[in-house]
Amino acid sequence: MTGLWQVADLEREGPLEVAAAAAAMDACAEAGFTTFDMADHYGSAEEIAGVCAARRGGDVQLLTKWTPEPGPHTSATVREAVDRSLERLRAAAIDLLQFHAWRYADPSWLDCLFVLQELKEEGLIRHLGLTNFDAAHLDMVLNTGIKVVSNQICCSLLDGRASGAMTEVCVRHGVQLLAYGTLAGGLLTEAWLGADDPGPEGVKTWSEMKYRRFVEAAGGWERLQPLLAAIRAVAEKHGVSMANVAARAVLDRPAVAGVIIGARLGRSEHIADNLRLASLRLDAEDREVLAVASGAMDPIPGDCGDEYRRPPYLTAAGDLSHHVGGFPSPYPVHDGPGSRTRAVSGTVWEEVAGFSRAVRTGDHIAVSGTTATHGDRLIGGADPAAQTHFVIDKIEGAIEALGGRLEDVYRTRIFIPKLADWEPVARAHGQRFGAIRPANTLVQAGLIGSGYLVEIEAEARVGS
Repeated sequence: MTGLWQVADLEREGPLEVAAAAAAMDACAEAGFTTFDMADHYGSAEEIAGVCAARRGGDVQLLTKWTPEPGPHTSATVREAVDRSLERLRAAAIDLLQFHAWRYADPSWLDCLFVLQELKEEGLIRHLGLTNFDAAHLDMVLNTGIKVVSNQICCSLLDGRASGAMTEVCVRHGVQLLAYGTLAGGLLTEAWLGADDPGPEGVKTWSEMKYRRFVEAAGGWERLQPLLAAIRAVAEKHGVSMANVAARAVLDRPAVAGVIIGARLGRSEHIADNLRLASLRLDAEDREVLAVASGAMDPIPGDCGDEYRRPPYLTAAGDLSHHVGGFPSPYPVHDGPGSRTRAVSGTVWEEVAGFSRAVRTGDHIAVSGTTATHGDRLIGGADPAAQTHFVIDKIEGAIEALGGRLEDVYRTRIFIPKLADWEPVARAHGQRFGAIRPANTLVQAGLIGSGYLVEIEAEARVGS
C-alpha cells in the first residue's frame, strides 16, 4: 500500500500542485498499487486522492484516518468529521476509516467509536479500523461488539512490539494488521548502511526524525549497523533492495495484511522497486539471519501506539506538541462538601446511591468500587480481562481528574463473582500495575448488576 503521510512534508517545503500529485498517484495505480493510506491531517492528501479516484472511476481503495482532538465529541461532531473526509475524497462512502484515540483514561474515545459504528451501519463507512491501538484496548473494542477489521500500527525489523499480544488478539478475532514504519523512515535502506550517525540535526524529514528516536530507543546508531548489514546480506542473496527485504519480513508475519510504504508524490514513488516485493520469498535461513540481528537490538518500550501516549514519546518532536495542544479532564470535577474535591463519571448509580467516582481530601484520593460501565453500556462484553482494563481506565481517569496519576495508587481491592475469572482479572491488573505494585486484595463476592465480572476500588496518595 502507498502511504501519503509525506504530502504534509512536501507542503512544508513549498506549494504542492494537486493535479500533478494526483497524476503521480495514478502512476502507482497503473502499476498495480491501487490502495492508498492517508489521514485527515496529512495536508491535502485526501483532496489529492479524491482527484485521482474521480479520474480513475473508483478502481482505487482509499484508506483514511480520523484523529480527533482530545476530549468529548458529540454525534454531530463525529458526523461532521466523516462528512469532511467524504467531501475531500469525492466519495459516497469511505473504504476504510481508521480511528485514533489519544488516551484511554478519557472514555470519550468510546463515544466516538460508537457513533462511527452507527455511521458504518448507515453506509457512510464501508469498513471501520483502528490505528495505534494497543493489544488490550483492541481486544476491549472487539469484545464490546464494535466491528473493526484492522489496526494500523508501527511494525518493522526495528520494532517488534506487534509480535506478542497484538498478534494473538488479531489471530483470535480475525483482525488484520496494517504495518507502517516498515522502512523506519528510510533508515533501513542502503543510504544509511555504514553511514555515520547523522545526529538530531542531520535528519531532514519528519519520518527520519521520528525513526531516529526509535533507533536510539533500540540501542543507538552503532547497534543499528549490524541489523542493516544483515538486511543487506539477504538483499544481495536475492538480488533485491534492502527495502524489499525489510518490507517482506514484515509482510510474512502472522496477521499482517499489508505494509504501507511512503511516497513523495511526483518525486520518489519507488514503483519499480516495490514491484519486486510480489516475487520475493524469504527462506528459513533468511528469517533466522534477520531474527538474530533484530534480537540484538533493545526492544522498543511498551505496546503498539505507546509512542503517542506515554514517555518516551517516539515522535518527530519527542513530545506531542505538534499533535495536540493539551488534554481536558477525563471526568467532571466538583468542589465540596468542605475541603473535598469530587470526580463523577456520570453513571446512574452515582446519583441514585449518592456517591462520587472518586474523592480527594488533601493529597489522598479514594476511588469507589468501579465496574465496566460507561453510560448505559457494558464495556468489554463477557471477557473478564477486557472489563478489568476498562475498569482500570476509569480509575486512572478519575485519579487524573483530581490531579493524580495511576502511579500514585498504593492499594487496590478486586471483587469477582466467579472464582474461575480470577486469573484473567489478576493478569490484567498485573499488566497495568506491574511497575507500581500497590497492596492488593482479590476476593469472590456478589456484584450488583447484570453482566459485571469484576469491580475494583483504589486508593492513591498524590505525589507518592
